[in-house]
Amino acid sequence: MEESSRTGRKAYLSRRYRLSASHRLHSDAYSAEQNRAVYGKCNNPHGHGHNYIVEVTVGGPVDRATGMVCDLGELDGFARRNLLDRFDHRNLNMLEVFRDTVSTTENFAREVYRIFEGFAGAKIERVRIEETGNNSFEYGKQGCSH
Repeated sequence: MEESSRTGRKAYLSRRYRLSASHRLHSDAYSAEQNRAVYGKCNNPHGHGHNYIVEVTVGGPVDRATGMVCDLGELDGFARRNLLDRFDHRNLNMLEVFRDTVSTTENFAREVYRIFEGFAGAKIERVRIEETGNNSFEYGKQGCSH
């Protein structure tokens, strides 16, 4: 019997990925004045960019044979194909996922979480995105604080 089955506990792994992307915060539901009031300088018509740090936390039982929650190579490969190849050096507003959704970092974190729900090696617990040295955003299961 796995330890997590006996104790109800599991281990967590957090991994960081870096990417650069641009966006413009803008809602078609608002007038030009409302967009400027709500989003300020982030509503610049030419957009602006960030060097994001995306941290994903996955959890699960520790495999008896490997001693790990999941294979790091598999996690990194999944992140490369589904996160970095898709978002790095892109304008988020030009991507289908943000066609009808404001490209805030909160919404970006929700999308990254949704993507990592497809990782078979462990369960996604939390996504944390550092947008600037002062701003970071988290999205995940309720009560998850790792």
